[in-house]
Amino acid sequence: MTRADGRRPDDLRPVSMTLGVQSYAEGSVLIETGETRVLCAVSVEDGVPAFLRGAGRGWVTAEYAMLPRATHTRTQRETSRPRGRTQEIQRLIGRSLRAAVNLDALGERTFHVDCDVLQADGGTRSAAISGAYVALYQAARGLVASGDLKALPFLSAVGATSVGVVGGETLLDLAYEEDHRADADFNLVMTENGEFVEVQGTAEKEPFSRATMDTLLDLAESGIRRIFEVQRDAIAGM
Repeated sequence: MTRADGRRPDDLRPVSMTLGVQSYAEGSVLIETGETRVLCAVSVEDGVPAFLRGAGRGWVTAEYAMLPRATHTRTQRETSRPRGRTQEIQRLIGRSLRAAVNLDALGERTFHVDCDVLQADGGTRSAAISGAYVALYQAARGLVASGDLKALPFLSAVGATSVGVVGGETLLDLAYEEDHRADADFNLVMTENGEFVEVQGTAEKEPFSRATMDTLLDLAESGIRRIFEVQRDAIAGM
């Protein structure tokens, strides 16, 4: 099967990461996966949430937002309480990044990660996680250089992608036109150590078999392994 954008079923969209796109953030990355573009910025501040005060540990938290014209038609800006979907995604991003970090090594400081979708063509949460890890790495590396951290605090890289079943075919990294007509779709987050942080999967029409799920997991892992390569290249260029 050849997809609408010319990819094979097991192809990722082209992935690129541009570092340092915001001058004032401790870490910033623009990640582009096909037509999806997400700006990830990290801000570091002294202090931690109340439940961590005095514990000697740090914290990593995330916020996610989509610009009004990131989509085909204007989406109303979320000016007060984030919608349920937004809250779900930003919690997922935070959990994913914390899985990659030794919080005990951060000291009592908080890393705020802002992920803003500039353009959405499917896979925005996956792109946000993959790009935010590199922005977080850049921020931590700066703290090591300044002497504020003794060493980089990372346990593993973390990356994410989507997979799904469309027209009976298992596909990697769904674009919007594939995602909105998928029979089943998954979002997966993995560490470079091969462990899953999260698996979100839903049958939109008919239930799927265990064999199909195993195929999708293998397909997702192959895609995320390629994302790790892009992350390593971006980090090597810092």
